[in-house]
Amino acid sequence: MINHRSLIGSFLLSAIAVVSGCQSGEPLGAFNMDKRNAQETAQVAEAAPDAVRESELRAYCPPATLRDGTSFFRTYQKGGQDDPSKIIYQASITDITRTCRYNDGSFGMTVAVAGRIVPGPVGTTGSVTMPIRIVVVQSDQVVYSQLFQHNVAITETAGATQFVFSDSNIVVPGQADRSIQVIVGYDEGPASKR
Repeated sequence: MINHRSLIGSFLLSAIAVVSGCQSGEPLGAFNMDKRNAQETAQVAEAAPDAVRESELRAYCPPATLRDGTSFFRTYQKGGQDDPSKIIYQASITDITRTCRYNDGSFGMTVAVAGRIVPGPVGTTGSVTMPIRIVVVQSDQVVYSQLFQHNVAITETAGATQFVFSDSNIVVPGQADRSIQVIVGYDEGPASKR
């Protein structure tokens, strides 16, 4: 027959031994790391080529916004313009974000666009081309404007297909300031002249 008191006593002594080992003079000793390993890890982290500097974290990065009226577009069957029963696809931008990189005398940006495509009543599988425009304006002057034809494969017509697009080629001369705006949206073509 097992004596429960001696079993409990053995368990408590084992637990005390484990806890006292964790409370030794080295706080990292329980994780098998000594001071030398911790310092080497910190040095490797500092030497990483793509590491973010503190100055970059504190620097201003212009916001990216959706231009009014450009967050969605539809494609219609030939001859079915503006007829809801003739929609092939409807695409919408659901989110945009950006990151900034700082260099001497200029800064670069990466702008990412996320969205989805929903097949319409006459939707089919295949490829959809979405005209995504990214514009950077500084003090009411366009410093970058690019129209991309982003292709997305539609493999089924039963639900939405999500997509992500990014442009990492944006370079703006000078420093990032609050007069800079990044505008994103669908651009189906040039505006008609009046």
